[in-house]
Amino acid sequence: MAGMKTANIEQGMPLVDQAIRRLTYEIHAARAGGFAVLKVIHGYGSSGTGGRIRVEVRRYLDSLVRRGQIRGYAPGERFSIFDEMSRKIITGCPDAARDRDLDRSNNGVTFVLL
Repeated sequence: MAGMKTANIEQGMPLVDQAIRRLTYEIHAARAGGFAVLKVIHGYGSSGTGGRIRVEVRRYLDSLVRRGQIRGYAPGERFSIFDEMSRKIITGCPDAARDRDLDRSNNGVTFVLL
């Protein structure tokens, strides 16, 4: 597996459950496409709903980690060469090292290591 796919799950201002369903689909599609990393754009909450989506996305990703369905994830605000999970993501997907959000503390994205 190599490469990184980007999925914008906040597009169209979905409800939280719709965003989680879209995320589930995007994880499966990225894995089927042979990608190593999925960059999820979920927003940071400026509209009031992005914040709920961000919180629920990360709660959902925690459950996927516990069940062994993903290898881990790095919230955008921690996506840095100084963060252990971020380094695993970069090692598994060199494209991630060139991502514009590296070391930018963007809490509107999350990087998922598939």
